[in-house]
Amino acid sequence: MSVSAGPAVVALGGGHGLAATLTALRRETANLTGVVTVADNGGSSGRLREEFGILPPGDLRMALAALCGDDDWGRAWAEILQHRFDGQGPLAGHAVGNVLLAALWEMEGDQVAGLDLVGELLRARGRVLPMVQVPLDIEADVEFDSGRREVIRGQVEVATTPGRILAVRLDPADPAACAPAVAALDSADWVTIGPGSWFTSVMPTLLVPELRQALLRTPAKRILVLNLVGQPGETEHLSPSEHLEVLAAHAPDLHLDYVVADSHSGGDLTELAKAAKVLGAELVCGDVHDQLALGQHDSRALAGMFNRIFAT
Repeated sequence: MSVSAGPAVVALGGGHGLAATLTALRRETANLTGVVTVADNGGSSGRLREEFGILPPGDLRMALAALCGDDDWGRAWAEILQHRFDGQGPLAGHAVGNVLLAALWEMEGDQVAGLDLVGELLRARGRVLPMVQVPLDIEADVEFDSGRREVIRGQVEVATTPGRILAVRLDPADPAACAPAVAALDSADWVTIGPGSWFTSVMPTLLVPELRQALLRTPAKRILVLNLVGQPGETEHLSPSEHLEVLAAHAPDLHLDYVVADSHSGGDLTELAKAAKVLGAELVCGDVHDQLALGQHDSRALAGMFNRIFAT
């Protein structure tokens, strides 16, 4: 299936949330760039990051797999990239795509060139870029039920903390943004943010100063895709409208045009519409959840939602 060039779209985020967005968007445009958070410190990504001093490749790998086509070639390569080694040896648990990216970065000496090479191999329907070209760490101010406050460091640790996250920041605090990612934002027609882990995938894309300034000045219209359910530990205490309040607190100068929510995601839709309006956005609701997988977006339904918004 071929997709016309379509509008220029930049999708910001990380993990399974960004992968869901990219899977939907590639059905609507071939002029697509995924800009990926690079703060993961767990699992295969964390091990490769520590051993080789490289960007954590896992979220980048998932984004590339999401851009694979629905033909035999695309399905085969998506499966290969995502395959993890079994056993008890040094390779156990590593995803093939993570190891491939680590090898290409070592050979090329250039992270963007390595990502582009994998994209060419996959015949990816779009491009994948890191938001910065150095590994990041996430720090969070966390309050526990006892009233005690603590600084938690590391993406995995922040994502799984039982405490209430008050604020997040990056270390280093002012990393240079990936230049092609900034250029993509400057020439975009549309930008999407989310869904994903709110404090560890969505927020980091707003905390890189150069990337944030590009997001503020781009002529593109901005779409925020809300999560379907709260995430244990990280956001289970937040309503959908409170997700937007957190976003506004961390990026008070950010203007949105549309907020996409599932019709059955819970919360007061009137309050959610008010919270969206504070950010300048129109609330758009629809059935975008997967009927069989709790908490996951249906890529075709989400693609239909994007198509509807792009036509406005």
